Amino acid sequence: MSAVATSPPKKTNRIGLDLVGYKGLRTTLCAGCGHNAISERIIEAFFEMGVAPWHVIKLSGIGCSSKSPAYFLSMSHGFNAVHGRMPSVATGAMLANKDLLAVGVSGDGDTASIGIGQFVHLMRRNLPIIYIIENNGCYGLTKGQFSATADIGSRLKTGVINELPPIDTCALAIQLGATFVARSFSGDKKQLSALLRAAISHRGTVLLDIISPCVTFNDHEGSTKSYGYMKDHEEPLHDIDFVPYFQAIELEMAPGEARDVTMHDGSHLRLRKLAEDHDPSNKMEALRLLEETNSRGEVLTGLLYLETNRPDFLQLLHVTDEPLATLPESRVRPPESALLEIMEELR
Repeated sequence: MSAVATSPPKKTNRIGLDLVGYKGLRTTLCAGCGHNAISERIIEAFFEMGVAPWHVIKLSGIGCSSKSPAYFLSMSHGFNAVHGRMPSVATGAMLANKDLLAVGVSGDGDTASIGIGQFVHLMRRNLPIIYIIENNGCYGLTKGQFSATADIGSRLKTGVINELPPIDTCALAIQLGATFVARSFSGDKKQLSALLRAAISHRGTVLLDIISPCVTFNDHEGSTKSYGYMKDHEEPLHDIDFVPYFQAIELEMAPGEARDVTMHDGSHLRLRKLAEDHDPSNKMEALRLLEETNSRGEVLTGLLYLETNRPDFLQLLHVTDEPLATLPESRVRPPESALLEIMEELR
């Protein structure tokens, strides 16, 4: 009698879900788009960290990047806001239910142009959110015009040269008060995966600027956001490892060769020295390195800045332990006597 072939059991994570539970719809973006690689890393990171998808809220604005949340975590909550207004919706959502894990996906146009005002205030408030910029330096939905993150000297496929200086969203986020600021490349799987897992453990504003080449409009010679340019000009700060709180912490490096940073939930972010012995808690040094590498035409990637002891926006507001969205009307609606008292004070 022949043996009956059986499929190997599916790999599950620490909460009993398999990888399928973290996927989304089939992508409609261009084949080879860097945004798809980012979605894959998000799926893997949330699966490996054992995050319950139904405890996540995905938020986005308008643009190719803002379609991405449809392609991961299909069991999560979601809200597709209008152009540049995702930070307001994210703030409202987290005020209503602070137990959610917010993931905002934006683009360089959605963030650095129409949404720059909202971006600025989100960064200074330290709202608990993972804010991902899928940065390709152009407007992919409207035929590839330069965005505000395009570098001076960048060339479009049409031959047009950009003469305006770029907005560096990482430098801006560091100056304004974000407590986790990093830059990565959609083609660097190891680095991006480690940064995403660390971002999940951070309590505060995470700004993750990911260079994500547009294969249709901005992946040619002369573009500083192309795959070729990034491969030739990426300047990693360090080699990054991440150890979740539910795994054993084993430091194999000799003293002085590694920096071990404890995250909010007990996880450890391990930074191994490469070219620079960078201290991610030094704000001025992070800004200096960004400016220095930019002047050489290089793209600095890795964890640029990290602050783990600053209260987040919800703590500053003294929000109740129970999520506001779960409280009955009797606890959130002031009684008539309170209104009458206020009116009397205004007489």
